[in-house]
Amino acid sequence: MRMFRRRSGRSSSRSRTARIAGERRMLVAMAVDATGSGMYVPFSLVFFHHVTGLGFATVGLVLTAVGLVGLGALPLAGAAVDRYGAQRVQLFLYGVRGTGFLLYPFAHSLPAFAAVALATAFGDRAFPAVQQSLIGEVAQGADRDRLQASSRALRNGGLGAGSLLASLVVGLAGDAGFTAAAWLNAASFALAAVLMRGVRVVRGVRGVRGVRGVRGVRGVRGVRAERRVSAADAAKPAGYRQVFADRPFLGLTGVNFLNALGYSALSVLFPLYLTTWLRGPQAITGSAFTLNTVMCAAGGVVIAARVRAHGARRTRSTALGSLLFAAAFAAQIVLGTFRPGSGIVLGGALMVIVVLYTLGELVHSPSAGALSVAAAPEALRGRYLAAYQLSWSLSAAVAPSLFTALMSVDGRLPWALLVGTSLAAALMVVRLERVLPAGAVQVVQVAPAAPAAAPVVAERVATPAPAAATAAR
Repeated sequence: MRMFRRRSGRSSSRSRTARIAGERRMLVAMAVDATGSGMYVPFSLVFFHHVTGLGFATVGLVLTAVGLVGLGALPLAGAAVDRYGAQRVQLFLYGVRGTGFLLYPFAHSLPAFAAVALATAFGDRAFPAVQQSLIGEVAQGADRDRLQASSRALRNGGLGAGSLLASLVVGLAGDAGFTAAAWLNAASFALAAVLMRGVRVVRGVRGVRGVRGVRGVRGVRGVRAERRVSAADAAKPAGYRQVFADRPFLGLTGVNFLNALGYSALSVLFPLYLTTWLRGPQAITGSAFTLNTVMCAAGGVVIAARVRAHGARRTRSTALGSLLFAAAFAAQIVLGTFRPGSGIVLGGALMVIVVLYTLGELVHSPSAGALSVAAAPEALRGRYLAAYQLSWSLSAAVAPSLFTALMSVDGRLPWALLVGTSLAAALMVVRLERVLPAGAVQVVQVAPAAPAAAPVVAERVATPAPAAATAAR
């Protein structure tokens, strides 16, 4: 991977001390949201069974159905972000999700549960794309990468803390603890919304004054060209037709679909592979999840900062993460070929593989997320990121049936497929850097604002708001 020279210590120090107005409130809101979600995500079937009183089969069928229907929220949310701004849409989704968990304990009939679950699924499916759009609105350049890393670290830490909190509540209150957990999650959405209201968002295209450290083939000239294109896009009506005509961005979305299959491996494939092919103890699964969560929470920001400090292109660091994924998946094939009988040897080997896999996740996730945000034109960022989010949703829907079908033939086949998809993703994203905007490929260092200036990341230039004709098509 080609790296760029380390910037001077003084410049790095200044960029580390620069902060976005309202950033701390935003990060606290993310942590609160993740902690609330952690109270039900790790055991959703059990959670909804106890909260609603419905059978497991019924709950599972309803959650699958509403999850697929909920994908329809993505294009609607993308159009709403472009018209009203990500912050307003995010606050609305907080309200939808909070109301859903407030009502779950009263949804004892199948129609009531389906209605509440559908509304909540719409909010849950649309929320990641909206939050990515918000990061794009409040941050620029390297700050986007930093916020991406921080948000993922906070989500992992919050999910773990929420799971422990739910276990404590249920242990003390019994079945009533599940109802308490649902209401605590609703309260977490309300608190996160209050915090997010204090984050100042100024929509519009930013100028290049105050942007520094752009190196590479196109440099600042490419960034200026990107800004002019964004301004032109903001002034003309556009819809999803432009998104689907943008071949470089569609290629980036396809790359993410290939990588998203790898992200599904730890939760979907790993437990099945461990118990059926390796014939190992189920307890190793819990240890693997714990190790992954702790590493993501503790090392996410540090690893992402090291990648930025070395000036790697976002495409190259994304590719490096894919290569680390491929190495971890190849190691699973080797382990599945020898299948050691010793539980200690098997457990130790699996933990090493999980460490390698998690390192790939820590390198890949912030760069890939920031790359998608920066590659989307500002006037249509909501629609672009909604389309990008479909790659995550489709991989989550395809992975269980794909992995189980391959496992029925040979336990190593799913890992061989993932090695291929990861290598293909690494190659494709490097080839795409020639056609993606230069300002998206490069990690642009943004100079801190002057003392007398308003506390924003960079100077912004007002642009016309998208016309009503930019509604979803």
